[in-house]
Amino acid sequence: MAVQPPPPPSITPRQMNLLRIVAYMAWSDGQLAQEEVDLMLKRFSSLFATGDSQQQLQEELRDYLMQNIPLEESIPKLESEQERELVLKLGYEVIACSARTPDEPNINEEEEVAYQKLKQLLNLSQDVVERIETEANTEINQQEGIVDMMTRGLQQFMQN
Repeated sequence: MAVQPPPPPSITPRQMNLLRIVAYMAWSDGQLAQEEVDLMLKRFSSLFATGDSQQQLQEELRDYLMQNIPLEESIPKLESEQERELVLKLGYEVIACSARTPDEPNINEEEEVAYQKLKQLLNLSQDVVERIETEANTEINQQEGIVDMMTRGLQQFMQN
């Protein structure tokens, strides 16, 4: 019995291209961490759908995250500087969100190589790259700040 490809998701070809580029970054170290999958599904469903349809879109997109399409095939299909900036930010976030072991940096060597390739292919100015990386790091740190605050609150609750 032949394996059937998943049905196409309810997103546009442009949106699919963005997904493929970010999925490539997540795959750059040879594996796809659950944190990377969760982040991509959350970010793309919030970008491409609203309300209840976000959960449905997440389910549709899950199969497409398993594909690993080369950057050289996807980057030329980006139509604007805004799309290139978005791809850089999402790509950076997805590789910065997980480490395979506690001793490993969040962005490992393979991911760093892929990120440098992405930056080169996107051809954005250094100022734009620095701005996007700063924004992404701020968002990542704010999420960790919320987790830390909740953890402290739970610890205080348990001690009382």
